[in-house]
Amino acid sequence: MLKRETAIKNATTIATYLLIIWGFYRFLFKLPEEIEELIVKPVVWLLPVFWYTKKENLGLTSLGITLKNLFPAIYFALGLGAIFVIEAVIINFIKYGGLDFGANIGDKAIIASLGLSFATAFSEEISFRGYLFNRFWIGLGSEWKANFITSAFWTLIHVPIAVFLWKFTFSSTIIYLFLTTLFGIGSAFIFARTKNVFSSIFLHVLWEWPIILFR
Repeated sequence: MLKRETAIKNATTIATYLLIIWGFYRFLFKLPEEIEELIVKPVVWLLPVFWYTKKENLGLTSLGITLKNLFPAIYFALGLGAIFVIEAVIINFIKYGGLDFGANIGDKAIIASLGLSFATAFSEEISFRGYLFNRFWIGLGSEWKANFITSAFWTLIHVPIAVFLWKFTFSSTIIYLFLTTLFGIGSAFIFARTKNVFSSIFLHVLWEWPIILFR
């Protein structure tokens, strides 16, 4: 059994590491999205998480990587994800005065964009919901405290991409970070109920499309 002090220490270490390393990466580099999501992010995000998990003598199930509750995980993700999809349509309509989804997908095929979304979700959800949220929950003994702390880190790590890569205006950045925070809270909420990280991964993909359409 992981001690509460160790859980908080490890989670804080990983969160701080990700904020610093990924923040500098966003500031200094701009590689093709395929390289970032398929190579760079798994190395930078997942390797430390798996190393700490092994150091803690815990298995992959401690990260929510399991087939248990898979169908409830999908149902939860679809239910909450539907809200994000509706939100995407409304934001797109307001922004363009009509429905113009192709404007933000770019030259990539929808299948390719969807595949990258899953790759992104896999790395980010295992790191944040599977590891950080779980460890903060163990350490603090409170689901909601762990949720809010993890969601705060989750929002902070998305500041660099909005500022350095996408170069959002101030108002767009605030809206984006607000949506990011809502997702973080919702993702941890359904993860807490299913103990299955695939619920968060599916929800992440559904959430990411509103962000793509908003951008």
